[in-house]
Amino acid sequence: MPAPIPMKLPAPTSEAWEWQLQAQCRGVDAALFFHPENERGRERSARAKAAKQVCERCPVQVRCRTHAIEAGEHYGTWGGLSEDDRKGYRRRSAFTRESHVSPLIAG
Repeated sequence: MPAPIPMKLPAPTSEAWEWQLQAQCRGVDAALFFHPENERGRERSARAKAAKQVCERCPVQVRCRTHAIEAGEHYGTWGGLSEDDRKGYRRRSAFTRESHVSPLIAG
């Protein structure tokens, strides 16, 4: 089993988190980005698709996505990536680290 990706949170300064003030999702109900317990199938896919549509228009999408990957966010849609998208990225990233190939984060 590959080693877990270490969590890297930025320093607790306003500069490190200021990008969130520009996020398209500010003011949108957080329930759109975080699935309720036992949500599956079409409902989950539809909610995730709607969340990703908000992210598509976001000026800080890449920054948000990078944060989610570097911080090891396990829940919610961040920067247009769902929980399942990030799980796949983590698996590919672990594989490429073992193969000595750098993964590309940019969207």
